[in-house]
Amino acid sequence: MPHLVILYTGQLDAEVNMTVLCRQLADAMLTVQDEDGQPVFPTGGVRVLAYPAPHYAVADGGAAGRAAGGTGDYAFAYLNVRMGRGRSAATQQRAGQTLLSVAQAFFAPVMAQRHIGIKLQIDEGPEVFDAKLSNLHPLFHKA
Repeated sequence: MPHLVILYTGQLDAEVNMTVLCRQLADAMLTVQDEDGQPVFPTGGVRVLAYPAPHYAVADGGAAGRAAGGTGDYAFAYLNVRMGRGRSAATQQRAGQTLLSVAQAFFAPVMAQRHIGIKLQIDEGPEVFDAKLSNLHPLFHKA
């Protein structure tokens, strides 16, 4: 169940290809290994989804950005990874740093042109109900 959901201010659709970011993040998730060299995220469970917010308010509405010589049109992207329990703190940190590096490289050209906030958060939680229905996993467990 490694799901990564991206919520972002909608004006970014004109500036970046979020499908590319989704693929890059999914590929990065597949490279993360635990202390024993085992994959942290099962291939068939990796999902990266991005949702633009057509309506938003960020920070002070642009005043400080305009005063700093920018347009004042702030952007924001929130990347939230939800993973099941059982991974070590070191593994969680490794996953976070891996994904943050991808996001940082992806958004670097945009950050050079505009003011943007990016947050990556990993949540691990006690599920009160957790059911799965999938015929994806058998594709990656061939003998």
